[in-house]
Amino acid sequence: MRILMICTEKLPVPPIRGGAIQTYLSGCLPYLRQEHEITVLGITDPSLPTKETVDDINYVRVDGKIFELYMEGVIQFLQSNDFDLIHIFNRPRLVIPIRQVAPNSKITLSMHNDMFTPDKISAEEGTAVINEVALISTVSNYIGGQIKALYPQAESKVRTIYSGVDCNQFLPGNDPNMQKIRQTLRRKHNLENKTVILFAGRLSSNKGVDRLLRAIPELTKKHKDLALVVVGSNWFSQNNVTDYVAYIRALAKKLPVPVVTTGFVAPSEIQNWFAVADIFVCTSIWQEPLARVHYEAMAAGLPIVTTARGGNPEVMIPGVNGYIVDQPEDPSQFAEKLSLLLSNRMDMKKMGERGRELALSLYQWERVGTDILTFWQDAQESPTSSEKVDYSALLNNRSTERTTNYFQFRPFDTQPTTIETRNEMLTWKASQENSRSLRRTRRNERRKERRREQKSRRRRRNIEIGKRNDR
Repeated sequence: MRILMICTEKLPVPPIRGGAIQTYLSGCLPYLRQEHEITVLGITDPSLPTKETVDDINYVRVDGKIFELYMEGVIQFLQSNDFDLIHIFNRPRLVIPIRQVAPNSKITLSMHNDMFTPDKISAEEGTAVINEVALISTVSNYIGGQIKALYPQAESKVRTIYSGVDCNQFLPGNDPNMQKIRQTLRRKHNLENKTVILFAGRLSSNKGVDRLLRAIPELTKKHKDLALVVVGSNWFSQNNVTDYVAYIRALAKKLPVPVVTTGFVAPSEIQNWFAVADIFVCTSIWQEPLARVHYEAMAAGLPIVTTARGGNPEVMIPGVNGYIVDQPEDPSQFAEKLSLLLSNRMDMKKMGERGRELALSLYQWERVGTDILTFWQDAQESPTSSEKVDYSALLNNRSTERTTNYFQFRPFDTQPTTIETRNEMLTWKASQENSRSLRRTRRNERRKERRREQKSRRRRRNIEIGKRNDR
């Protein structure tokens, strides 16, 4: 079949700037291209051509970042290109506009977030989308359950296809290919002879890494020689110092253990930090669809402490490949689960090994590719409605406000998820502002004093010159 895979408008493919969806797509492509003629439609990037063919996969790139602009490029491309099946990633609001220009193509959705909620798509349009797509794949049962709760008629169309990981890229730290990297990075950052706890993810309050930092003091009362590595930034490929990032750095400076904050790490290098670590912690407070860092941690042979939020628990076997924190708002719960691991190093080692086994047996990209191929075949064989619906009125009535809110990135670090965190951040920020204000006042006073001294010297010099002239 001729298949078009439409990525989202935020990040390019391949995942040179990161992104879970972009990584998912690139991981599957080597297996999908063997069976079908694949075109990938994504956004432009200064480092990538607008059109290219690599490994028999056609890449087309149009302007993105803003959804409406990206949608125009997608529609324009489809007006002059035909496909048997169109596979849309995470953007149900593309379905109806695409159906208008591709009336005979089968359409499938790959859902990676809660994009069917009322604040993101109207009930009328959501119903139309469910009717028009042949099948919907989701990255977790949690996401599928959210869709079916809102649209019960989607029950027969929703399937879970868990993501995957490159088990040759993510290797345990004791693997011969990673031992030197582990030793070098540990030596460089003074982590030798330490038990390294790793967090990797976006630095925003909904990701909750501040809970991990606040759990460390309690943990160090019982366990010695710990260290913490925080990998990530405020947004993919960016290193802006937001209020939350500054808050994390301030917390880190107060900890009684070494803390390494790396900032953004390129996808081609991030496996090195997993090899450095001994334990992985996912601190998500929001209903996370299913963070792909779980797959990477398992492949790297790390025991996991994660949260009972969204789809995260779906890849966990408590006591086998790690532990689950039920109330992630409470830092002491992270301290408790981490203490369980640290108190029994033999069990900790076995959990990491078991995680690696799970990654090899269940979560490799070849399995994901096979699942997608079956999914496409079933979609192609699904019945096609002979009734063509005119959606022009629906499209004309779209709410601009909803569209903007749906696709505009809103940094969660400006919206703390609990009163406790918000108050702590506000207190910290106020102290920083007071400190800055005090420093400004002192600088101004020093400037005034220097100006007074300069005026006094000029007056004395003028007096001396006057005396000499009188002589």
